[in-house]
Amino acid sequence: MRGFFAAAAVAVSVLAAPMAQAETLTDAFIAAYRNSNLLDKQAATLRAADEDVAQAMATLRPIVDFAINSGYSRSQQTASGRFTDGIRTTFDLSAQLTLLDFGRRAIRIEIAKESVLATRELLRSVEQDVLFAAVEAYVDVQVNQQLLALRESNVRLVTQELRAAQDRFEVGEITRTDVSIAEARLAAARAGLAAAEGNLMVAREAYKAATGAYPRTLARLPASPSLPASMEAARTVALRTHPAILGAQRRVTINELGVELQKAGFKPTVSARAGVGINDAGAESQSFGLSLNQRVYSGGAQASLLRQSIAQRDGARADLAQAGVQIAEGVGNAWAGLTIANAQVQAGDRQIRAAQTAFDGVREEANLGARTTLDVLNAEQELLDARVTRIQAEAQRYLGVYRVLATMGLLSVEHLKLGIPTYDPAAYYNAVKSAPVHSAQGKKLDRILEKLK
Repeated sequence: MRGFFAAAAVAVSVLAAPMAQAETLTDAFIAAYRNSNLLDKQAATLRAADEDVAQAMATLRPIVDFAINSGYSRSQQTASGRFTDGIRTTFDLSAQLTLLDFGRRAIRIEIAKESVLATRELLRSVEQDVLFAAVEAYVDVQVNQQLLALRESNVRLVTQELRAAQDRFEVGEITRTDVSIAEARLAAARAGLAAAEGNLMVAREAYKAATGAYPRTLARLPASPSLPASMEAARTVALRTHPAILGAQRRVTINELGVELQKAGFKPTVSARAGVGINDAGAESQSFGLSLNQRVYSGGAQASLLRQSIAQRDGARADLAQAGVQIAEGVGNAWAGLTIANAQVQAGDRQIRAAQTAFDGVREEANLGARTTLDVLNAEQELLDARVTRIQAEAQRYLGVYRVLATMGLLSVEHLKLGIPTYDPAAYYNAVKSAPVHSAQGKKLDRILEKLK
């Protein structure tokens, strides 16, 4: 009995004693960040968005084409004239540049830049999901290890109760019914132990999925991060910093620029074109010209595109407002969950003390013949249930802090001070934003890409 309660007292504490070279929560965070395929995918998506800026910038520059044309021809100047034939080859170099488009190219560049910033917020959101999955997996493994220890202790205790019942039955103190009750309770305890073993296996798989490797010996959980003093203060931070809010703001800007782009589409475009050429006979040609293009009638398509962009802008504004509602609700729910978990932990402590007292009393009364084996087993089950509930409540309280941080938009490598290099979204952007070609700058870009692999 003393051995059981000693083991249970250890298991009830969510914070297990640290061991040499134990794997810490910080280690789990770092492994999750470095091994996340989701982060790799989102970083690649961000680099693709960076290239949209480069492509938009390229429209400010001239387009230069070089062509070589060679072919056989046979012709006559007049109906009765001689035929002339031969192979003709020409070399042409041409350049075209848009001189004036009333801001369309500049607007497309701004849209591309805003899209990059919106995609960066998606990267931050994925980072939060990855880190929360890591802490959830870490805590889940510890909880299931402790629940397994409780179930093992429970099997040992019920086994002792069954042996005691058999001994008392043999001397005629109790009936066969009491022995059968103890046998049934032992079978139930073994079933609970099997379930606990299975749950731990599941938790280990979740840990591997979150961090890239199965857990080793897990260290004591560190103190949870600090939170604002009130739910309203947490909401204020969330509405200012959460990636969902910032991303929605960027999408509003993108759609507002889209309206301006469609308005500019009603205006003309002025372009310049120059070309030089030479043929195999040595004859040269030069050309230069300006062109003004203005669409006069498009069957109502341009007007429809403008109305559509206005509707999309209004929808983006509504999305921003709804994002604020959802973030505020998320903070409130997470804060309430944390409050409930705190209350459950406190209630669990009182429940354990009361259940322990009740068990001790029932056990003593059973020794005096005033209680049955069933009474003892029921009291032991209530104590076990109280300890299980306490462990789970403590885990939810710990996770609740990180859940609140996530709803505030602060569950990041930087805020947690993990002290590791993180993906720098500006590095690739700065390398490609000016649309470099294959040159010395292009080689520098290749080196950046190699480091990002």
